[in-house]
Amino acid sequence: MSSCTIPSVFTTCLNGFKCPPLLSTNRATIRVNEYRPVCTQLGNPKIVRRSASNSSSIWDHDFLQSLGSVYTGNGNEYVWILDLKELANMDFKLVQSLHQKEIVQISKWWKELGLAKKLEFARDQPLKWYMWSMACFTDPSLSWQRIELTKPISFIYIIDDIFDTYGALDVLTLFTEAINRWDLGGIEQLPECMKICFKALNDITNEISNKVYKEHGYNPVHSLRKAWGSLCNAFLTEAKWFASGHLPKAEEYLKNGIVSSGVHVGLVHIFFLLGHGITSETVRLIDSNPPIVSSVATILRLWDDLGSAKDENQYGNDGSYIHYYMMEHQDVTAEDAQKHAMDKISDAWKRLNQECLSPNPFSASFTRASLNTARMVPLMYSYDDNQRLPRLEEYIKSLLFDNLPTQGVY
Repeated sequence: MSSCTIPSVFTTCLNGFKCPPLLSTNRATIRVNEYRPVCTQLGNPKIVRRSASNSSSIWDHDFLQSLGSVYTGNGNEYVWILDLKELANMDFKLVQSLHQKEIVQISKWWKELGLAKKLEFARDQPLKWYMWSMACFTDPSLSWQRIELTKPISFIYIIDDIFDTYGALDVLTLFTEAINRWDLGGIEQLPECMKICFKALNDITNEISNKVYKEHGYNPVHSLRKAWGSLCNAFLTEAKWFASGHLPKAEEYLKNGIVSSGVHVGLVHIFFLLGHGITSETVRLIDSNPPIVSSVATILRLWDDLGSAKDENQYGNDGSYIHYYMMEHQDVTAEDAQKHAMDKISDAWKRLNQECLSPNPFSASFTRASLNTARMVPLMYSYDDNQRLPRLEEYIKSLLFDNLPTQGVY
């Protein structure tokens, strides 16, 4: 297998000491020669433990100290690296098998839901949607969370398509009002596809809320419904701009686009699915689109708008930060506008890093999920001229379908 990026979740634990499985990365291929100095040191009988009066070192660990006895000079001095390779392959295959089973469950859910047939204009990409969940929840033990998170992610895309390519403004207004009221009894005037969408959204919201309550003792249904209402309000604002011919200022567009990105909806679900640190304070914060969420949303919105190819053949009513910035600043070139957008992405990353490194009321697991969401953005929005995502396709192949992730590394 060619060199490809493998997430660091496949970390092998030996006797309590975490050893990287020496998998390849997208920047450089790790080779045995790079570890010869380490092997030489480990085979040196002069290595001794530090005294208790000195600071501890990773070399003090019993596992590493015991490696010296492996090197007998009979040509097998690097057998421990081969053992690590075998363990890494075993671990990779176990996790890969788990992900494959989750994909089967998601595919079954999506097929039984029937929205791909009933809403022919909407995207039909359950595997791509699952990749978001896989990136956010890297711990293999979070299997049911990955499955459940894929469901609202799919509806973010579907509702986006309804607003972007299907509905007229008056109907979209009725749909948004129904979502904000969360009233199934008030959808009779809506087109059939919107009725179907709202009913399915209501079902998965209630199902997820019940599962979270059973697992973590808190019912998040109010927060989830509120997040969906905010998303539809933002979509409707964009639809009104397009229908009226209004050209918002770039910052006005971005402020609304942070919400219409869908990141807040996704991270609200992530917060409750994890169930760590649920308090009245953290619930209030997550409902209000805090900086740790809005910074991720800014990265996604601007990166999406930087795309040179039209998103997945969706020829709808999308706006663009680049477009509105150039309309507002007539003297700038497209290159200048793109550089300005990249600078804003850099600023958003700085804010996100500050949020993650500074004390905050959210759990470490939620912080990691937020970071992983931002890290996934370039992979999800780097379209080529054929409106494909070659890097994402490579990741899917290497993570889910290749059998020997470390082949050729050594």
